Amino acid sequence: MSSITRTEAGGAPAPPSAKASNMPSLLLRMGVLAFIDAITIWLVYGFLADGNFFLAIVLAAVTVWLNVVFLSERYYPLRWISPGMALMALMVVYPILFTVGVSFTNYGSGHLVTKQLAIRQIEAQTYLAADSPIYSWVAYQNAAGDYLLWLTDPDTGAAFTVAPGEEPVERSGDPPAQMDGYTQIPMNQIFPHLGPLSALVFGVPPDSAFRVSQQVMGQAAQYEQKYVYDAAQDAMIDQETGAVFRNVNGTFTSDSGQTLSPGFASTRGVYNYVRLATDAGLRSTFLGVFVWTIIFATLSVLLTFSLGMFLAINFDVPEMPFKRTLRTLLLIPYTIPAFVAVPVWVGLLNPQFGVISAGIRNLLGVAPPWFSDPYWAKAGILLIQLWLGFPYMFVVITGALQTLPPDIYEAADLDGAGPWAKFRRITLPLLLITVGPLLVASFAFNFNNFTVIDLYSQGGPPIPNVPTPVGHTDILATYTYRIAFGSTGVSDYGYASAITVMIFIMLIIITMFQFRFTTMLEERGENV
Repeated sequence: MSSITRTEAGGAPAPPSAKASNMPSLLLRMGVLAFIDAITIWLVYGFLADGNFFLAIVLAAVTVWLNVVFLSERYYPLRWISPGMALMALMVVYPILFTVGVSFTNYGSGHLVTKQLAIRQIEAQTYLAADSPIYSWVAYQNAAGDYLLWLTDPDTGAAFTVAPGEEPVERSGDPPAQMDGYTQIPMNQIFPHLGPLSALVFGVPPDSAFRVSQQVMGQAAQYEQKYVYDAAQDAMIDQETGAVFRNVNGTFTSDSGQTLSPGFASTRGVYNYVRLATDAGLRSTFLGVFVWTIIFATLSVLLTFSLGMFLAINFDVPEMPFKRTLRTLLLIPYTIPAFVAVPVWVGLLNPQFGVISAGIRNLLGVAPPWFSDPYWAKAGILLIQLWLGFPYMFVVITGALQTLPPDIYEAADLDGAGPWAKFRRITLPLLLITVGPLLVASFAFNFNNFTVIDLYSQGGPPIPNVPTPVGHTDILATYTYRIAFGSTGVSDYGYASAITVMIFIMLIIITMFQFRFTTMLEERGENV
């Protein structure tokens, strides 16, 4: 009765979050979060050990945020969108920030690992002291997969066995087939075991540390660590010669110019951006590619929009026979993936065997050089892009035409307006209002349309005497790809990331102007 009284007196009912916080759901949430936290801790530990600090911080922050959202009733409404937000942070925001970060480094060929990994790999190198004896070895393995070596001194005949982390045990006679739970590995089966064996240190360092030779089959010795990292000098010390290899832009380099491999990614500041802005050869190449990218994206949108609108208006006649069938047939190019359609078009345009080139040759006596001439190559790309893109515009504009009010056209007929006047003053402005944002999106897509360019000619024909590999039909996306993934065998991810950041900024600026233009169209369309 008292509870009824409190409710009637205005007491607020329990919120949905409180009702949902029953014991089974709480245990389920805690179990799932515990599983996510355990995986995150394992991943973060590995990322920190490998030097991937930023990724570790982002992953840890996202996991902490998920724990707060799902364990606190205060943030109950966020539970429904938190998985999507977490994935967006890891799959969208982090890659963008990572690309920006890489643009300030020398990440690329010779500098592909973190500093921690580079130090670890260099310190794993060994050398053989001049007075160190060389042993022949026979390998054993037990049921748990552990290894044991039987080492024999060829000069004295002395033999002993040694396992990782254990002291050597003297032996006599020939190596038996089985010993102390270990089974001898036949020599004709030893090759799959060479990798694991060479990675192990047998015995107890530093007095008795034996390693299997990676260069000479069947030899083992007390190989010693060749390089030791000195954090105070930020340098590698050669234990054999005493040479000092100091860190110079991500490469340990001696005073004589000798370098150690691998190098590692290091911060270079704004070096890549300065290089792009000050290098005359790179600047001219970049500007040329940028201008063609703008032209390609603009013409792609303009041509596909024009053809799609032309067909949509002509098919928007109620009396046209087989209208639905013809509309369906016009959608066929849209259903074929570009990686299938573009090679077909390349075959059709082949100067020797292509059907289209053969037809033009029969009419004009010569076939256009679709792939060797810069202008004809660009024309071929635009032709393919027109074929691939007009069905999308046709579908969009066909739908937009159905939304146009017929009374406007009736009023135009009463005023004596002709077909061209109605199209120019009514149809086109209203269509641009409707499809304007889609045109902006189409421009942004074609600005980075990697597939058509790469499948058609891989950016060719090539431009001679340029500092970076680039072709006449390369757009910024394909140009950046060649720099990043090294068409010449040398990759430069830092410089490519700097170009990517510049593309991103330019695309934002262009898109802002385009959206402003569509807003102006909407404001003008209110008076139509």
